[in-house]
Amino acid sequence: MSKFSKLLALALLASAPALAAEPFPGVGRPATPAEVKAWDIDVGPDFAGLPKGSGSVERGMGVWEDKCASCHGTFAESNSVFTPLVGGTTVEDVKTGHVANLKRPDFPQRTTFMKVATVSTLFDYIRRAMPWNAPKSLSDDEVYAVLAYLLNLAEVVPDDFVLDDQSIRAVQERLPNRNGMTTAHALWPGVGLGTERNRPDTANTGCMADCKKAVEQVSALPDYAWNAHGNLAQQNRRIGGVRGKQTGPEEAETEAGAPALRLAERQGCLSCHGVSSRIVGPSYAEVAAKYRGRDSAAALVEKVKAGGEGVWGSVAMPAQPELKDEEAKALVEWILAGAPEK
Repeated sequence: MSKFSKLLALALLASAPALAAEPFPGVGRPATPAEVKAWDIDVGPDFAGLPKGSGSVERGMGVWEDKCASCHGTFAESNSVFTPLVGGTTVEDVKTGHVANLKRPDFPQRTTFMKVATVSTLFDYIRRAMPWNAPKSLSDDEVYAVLAYLLNLAEVVPDDFVLDDQSIRAVQERLPNRNGMTTAHALWPGVGLGTERNRPDTANTGCMADCKKAVEQVSALPDYAWNAHGNLAQQNRRIGGVRGKQTGPEEAETEAGAPALRLAERQGCLSCHGVSSRIVGPSYAEVAAKYRGRDSAAALVEKVKAGGEGVWGSVAMPAQPELKDEEAKALVEWILAGAPEK
């Protein structure tokens, strides 16, 4: 819980008698101290709020394989679902606290361990948000273990390391980018000023002269890395027609391959389903084998459009309401035929 949220919760508790006098008594109630405490689980850079517990690298490997690898890859170097967590750091970075590859314009990927400056941030995020399909389901010991495994993959701690509420403080002193964060901004208390915050720069005035007619998009990524996650121009947000930068060939240029394969790529189906290998959901080969010889096409068309969960595991497949009936039918027929590439 953020400090603002804590203050708001305390204010609501203090004003409970006044709220009861409002025109709608009995609608809702103030949060109890126990309920507020259940949400107040943030861990700060000074390790305030860090729970007791411990976990070894070895145990973390097992938890990772069971609950994390399907989205983040076996060694946290990613698969087709999420970008890498580990990689791009060196032994020298651990010594200096600055990741050298962040200064290289030709380095294709910024991993989590290249960027993060506080180990408490990693613990806090894993604890409150992971796994993606069951957040806050990990025990504190499992969080320590998974973080120990990640730190080992990043070559910050050795294979036999046990991470706990005491040793984590020493780990902070070995984080590759620990010196890569600045506190010289208005969101951080001023240096030497006690609790007084740095003043934001609000004195400037906009000139509104000689403005550019068009915004030039500049990126340090080399050309070969633009389409690392597919053609962004074909990936819509769920709300609104916001499209990404064109990072692949136009549709007119991609005539090779089966029409249903191109449809699956365009809809993002292949981010969770491999043709022959399982990613988050089952492979199309598994689906075809399960329904072979059964008259299931119509039911599968409805399932593709409506979404569902529980048949292939706990990760839900989102609904695809924007798919036309004929598109969903084409996808299902293509999958049941073995997902041919031609």
